[in-house]
Amino acid sequence: MTHAAVTPAPRPETAALIAEGRAHLGLELGSTRIKAALIDDGGAVLATGSHAWENQHVEDSWTYSLESVHAGIGDCYADLVRDVRERHGVELTQLASVGISAMMHGYLPFDAEGTLLTPFRTWRNTYTSEAAAELSRALGRNIPLRWSIAHLLHAIRGGEEHVRDLAELTTLAGYVHRRLTGRSVLGVGDASGVFPIAASGEGYDAELLERFGALEGVAELPWSLADVLPEVLSAGQDAGSLTAEGAALLDPTGALQPGAVAAPPEGDAGTGMVATHAIAPRTGNVSAGTSAFAMVVLEKPLSGPREEIDMVTTPAGDPVAMIHTNNCAGDLDAWLGLFGRFAELLGRPADAEELYGILFGAGAEGEADAGGVLSYNYISGEHQTRVPSGRPLLVREQNARFTLENFMRAQLYGAFGALAVGMEALLKDEGVQLDVMFAHGGIFRTAGVAQQVLADAIATPVAVGESAGEGGAWGMALLAAFTAARQGAAGSAPASLSSFLAEQIFASQELSTLEPQEAGMAGHAQWLDAYRAALPVERRAGELLA
Repeated sequence: MTHAAVTPAPRPETAALIAEGRAHLGLELGSTRIKAALIDDGGAVLATGSHAWENQHVEDSWTYSLESVHAGIGDCYADLVRDVRERHGVELTQLASVGISAMMHGYLPFDAEGTLLTPFRTWRNTYTSEAAAELSRALGRNIPLRWSIAHLLHAIRGGEEHVRDLAELTTLAGYVHRRLTGRSVLGVGDASGVFPIAASGEGYDAELLERFGALEGVAELPWSLADVLPEVLSAGQDAGSLTAEGAALLDPTGALQPGAVAAPPEGDAGTGMVATHAIAPRTGNVSAGTSAFAMVVLEKPLSGPREEIDMVTTPAGDPVAMIHTNNCAGDLDAWLGLFGRFAELLGRPADAEELYGILFGAGAEGEADAGGVLSYNYISGEHQTRVPSGRPLLVREQNARFTLENFMRAQLYGAFGALAVGMEALLKDEGVQLDVMFAHGGIFRTAGVAQQVLADAIATPVAVGESAGEGGAWGMALLAAFTAARQGAAGSAPASLSSFLAEQIFASQELSTLEPQEAGMAGHAQWLDAYRAALPVERRAGELLA
């Protein structure tokens, strides 16, 4: 899939740049796709690669096997190599820098020999609610269900034997980075979802580490949490380099040479912020895919811990309020697959771009309140609305205007429904000021439709840039390029990540910004009231439909 970032026509020197190892690689392991982006120093995309994969539900846990991780990154890199060969007529054998990003947090515990102690437990698992609640009380911070520390305490409270053998606890990005470089480190943005970060943005909060260690059942364990967590690094810091073993994992053909500078590994929230240049106070970004999250950079602290709001950081360590939802476009994609099959049966098959364009366009023509049609996109449980076990539902009043236009409007509203609930807590209850929300993800590829829906839902201007469709891997490639610049010759390094992005990457990027519309805001507010009122139906469905 071609990346749509700031990409001018290929220059004559591009082939030489790639052949000489001056390009930067970003690789992101998302929920449904592993993506790679190869860029030059200015952020222009030279080639892309991708690999489709899916999580599995094994023994009541959503997981990906490490074998699928290894095979997936290898296949994604091979796809990138093919793209380089086809576009530029050269072989990719050297890299200036490399960066790894992945879906946030979850639980990957290893023993001293590097053996995984239990299958990877992803962000999608919601059985950590009791552990997260206990930690929130003990630490005085909101600890979300998906955070690594919540998974760890859940395992301790469940009497799981493997916890005594714990020697390293990391994220998926941290694991892949260690395999490529031999270094057990995390970028501060990803680390902030493993355990709370100190107010300075430098390392884990020492006082809270002590509080965790004093919890019942924890003090008796043969390790301290500080010793098993990865080192925390900010954007641009030295995170090692690509080893011979790491190069062979990425490229089993042996063509790729070791030595590339490695960026601190990050979560997909951090790369989304970088890809949209949303790292300054009063800016934010929404990343929409299988799940959705909004990141808002804060000017000042919130009033106190809130269950709806996660406190994390930018890749540079600045405080960020995060609204995370487990569900976004998955159910919408399923419905569009159904319409695609109907088109095939009619003898007029449509490709994805055409299908999405037609149906999203219909949604744009729907009534502002979706005509009384409600859509719950809960493939999994949704903590923002206190739904423990999700069941996708389409619900309507007896007198609802059930048209295709209103159906699609409800689908688009539903994709952002839980996010809108969380954003009300941040923007209305906490009074956080937000000048603009940058958006990226595949749902925004159809120009103007989901963008306007989101603007109306959060009553904030929403901007979509040229990187909207494929932001994550590109954002990680930018962090890799920044790291290479910071670790390069003295005197030429950019002063900060913010200045690097502003001066070198985004100075010429065009943005499309849509303002919220009065009719749209009023209609969405009416729809959201009905959505909240009918949540007991969604909860009951989870109880009855096993």
